[in-house]
Amino acid sequence: MLGLLSYRTFIRRVSSKVIGIDLGTTNSAVAYIRDSSNRKSATIIENTQGQRTTPSVVAYNKDGKAIIGMAAKRQAIMNPENTFFATKRLIGRLFKDTEIQNDLNTVPYKIIENHLNGEAYLETTFGEQKSPSQVGSEILVYLKRAAEEYLSEEVDKAVLTVPAYFNDSQRQATKEAGRIAGLKVLRVVNEPTAAALSFGLDAKNDGVVAVYDLGGGTFDISILDIDSGVFEVRSTSGDTHLGGEDFDTVVVDHIFNVFAEQHSITDISKLKNNREIMQRIREAAEKSKIALSHFKETSIDLPFLYDNKHLNMRLTEEKLDKITLHLINKTISPVKKALRDAEMDPEDVDEIIMVGGMTRMPKIRSVVSELFGKPVNTTVNPDETVALGAAIQGGILSGEIRNVLLLDVTPLTLGIETYGGVFSPLIPRNTTLPVKKTEVFSTGVDGQTGVDIRVYQGERSLVRDNILIGDFKFAGIPPMPKGAPKIHVTFDIDADGIINVSAAEQSSGQAKSITIIPKSGLSDTEIQKMVDDANANKERDDALRQRVELITKSDIMITDTEDSFKRFHDTISKHDSFPDVLAEIQKVRRQIDHFKAHDADESLDLNELKRSTDHVQQLALQLFRDVSSTVNRN
Repeated sequence: MLGLLSYRTFIRRVSSKVIGIDLGTTNSAVAYIRDSSNRKSATIIENTQGQRTTPSVVAYNKDGKAIIGMAAKRQAIMNPENTFFATKRLIGRLFKDTEIQNDLNTVPYKIIENHLNGEAYLETTFGEQKSPSQVGSEILVYLKRAAEEYLSEEVDKAVLTVPAYFNDSQRQATKEAGRIAGLKVLRVVNEPTAAALSFGLDAKNDGVVAVYDLGGGTFDISILDIDSGVFEVRSTSGDTHLGGEDFDTVVVDHIFNVFAEQHSITDISKLKNNREIMQRIREAAEKSKIALSHFKETSIDLPFLYDNKHLNMRLTEEKLDKITLHLINKTISPVKKALRDAEMDPEDVDEIIMVGGMTRMPKIRSVVSELFGKPVNTTVNPDETVALGAAIQGGILSGEIRNVLLLDVTPLTLGIETYGGVFSPLIPRNTTLPVKKTEVFSTGVDGQTGVDIRVYQGERSLVRDNILIGDFKFAGIPPMPKGAPKIHVTFDIDADGIINVSAAEQSSGQAKSITIIPKSGLSDTEIQKMVDDANANKERDDALRQRVELITKSDIMITDTEDSFKRFHDTISKHDSFPDVLAEIQKVRRQIDHFKAHDADESLDLNELKRSTDHVQQLALQLFRDVSSTVNRN
């Protein structure tokens, strides 16, 4: 309870600061503007575990309590179906989307269709359904608390970042996650733009900058002009379903194929349908991919992977480059498109900034460098620079940073459906925000008194190939011959890229407008109830969260010990102390299972569990030392 007491002691007033949060696919980070020697600078806030980034992983137990970050990631193998990662790839998307359908077979958790809106939701084995916005809000709450403890103030205002190529539904769903977390989201900033803010705040970095952002789940490329504090986005392009998760999937398939070849397994579908095996291999794939950013070769060892068969293999940087080259090449077309839209050639770009964890991969850096004809800039931290840029935008909004102007653009063309299913663009992609534009339309049938205004985003000539983001019925038009009514349709897009559409008929004065919002299945009342419940139960939830994390930590430690005993059973079972140590492990396992079954029972002494776990760890370590010394003597 000491941590809770200090938390209540520190949090006394609401801070005027606006924090910046990068809600990433793989990792998330939070930053703020710090006064340092009369100079404002953006600084990363460490989480409660002292880490500068937090894994974007959320796990739920049977009581619906959430485990966040590294604690959730470490228990994923034991609880794969209730551990949700990379959910940013689902946010604001329909279940029927091709990309979502492809993900169904590559993740160990269950993705379902929400019956109210057709969006992709998540379902636990306990029957609870969660929207990706709700899962994202758990991470935002965790980062918000870290900021509050660090600043010793309550924080309620934030700038969030999104991939530049997110459509309106995805942006709205991200803002919704912020609202559920109890944050006033003052601005939604494109991730490459935030990175450019972080890089170019110093006047010496003026010039044309290309931000190549390949993260865990999305790819963006933005071309910007930086000139004396003015950041003007010239163009942006990308792919909202291309990132490190796709690279992991390729490596996972390769590992499965090697394992099948090693053990003459003709049908690996059974292995791929085993969620625990899939989770173990996916973790191994991610670790090997990261290792090959620093070394030419790495080993992958997974004992007792399937039917008492072990996996032992080597993976080289050359092999990784070969099997993922098609994914790297998928980023090149958007880069060329962004250059065309900005009316620039590669040699016109002064700096290429690499953002996102995947840009540490040497092959990616060499391909991008070859495309632009110059070395890429690797001076920025690819995991932190987006959060730092979000904090800078927060500082601009709060008045802490002056003489900086950010001019962002629309990622996709916006327009409406006209007669015959034709897409009529009103605002082209890469138009500077905020923007307001009106065009005049008319009726297509004599005596028509109403029209459906259907709003789309996309680049195709027919609406069926674009994204429907909202619609409304415009009625009350006086009966006239077709083509006679003058219907003024206005698009008004704010600095966040949020769209308001209005229509007015000139002769009658009839008018109507809507703000385009996705049908997320959560009403304003439901969102506010979630916020109120979270505030009312903050202290109890914090205490329960700490209990769950401690139980999970003990569970992981004992599981690791049990796995080691299985792996080296033939060697250590001959030692005299083995039966006693094994009995102690089994005793603690029963204790953990009891605590997990009653984790909300505040009368249980968690210190007792911690002491038991530590004691078993010491016994096991001593056993291995004794066995090792005996082997060495012989």
